[in-house]
Amino acid sequence: MKKSKILVVEDEESLLKLESILFTSKGYTVTGVRDGKSALEAIERDRPDVVVLDVMLPDTDGFDICRAIKENPATRSLPVIMLTAKKSSVDLERGKVAGADAYITKPFKSVKVLEVIEGLLG
Repeated sequence: MKKSKILVVEDEESLLKLESILFTSKGYTVTGVRDGKSALEAIERDRPDVVVLDVMLPDTDGFDICRAIKENPATRSLPVIMLTAKKSSVDLERGKVAGADAYITKPFKSVKVLEVIEGLLG
């Protein structure tokens, strides 16, 4: 069975490491990047099976990245999970409008994130 590839977009180094370790320990292949420009480049280059996307990034926000993924016919079907500290209903709605397949707030439960990933990957 082919290992699914996860792209983690997280500007906070410790969280990026934590998420990478979590997903790798479950058999996924993980690529981590720390800004939106790198995320779009990695999607083009690596063709991940799912994107775990922070909202607050140094160069742009995750809502814009999600929108760019969902507006591109080549990546439209790529599942995007927003994983963010932004908890307000306004942010949740912005995630939905941007096309996020799931919206999980930090601090997150590892089991919950893994369940969502497994659900999106089928």
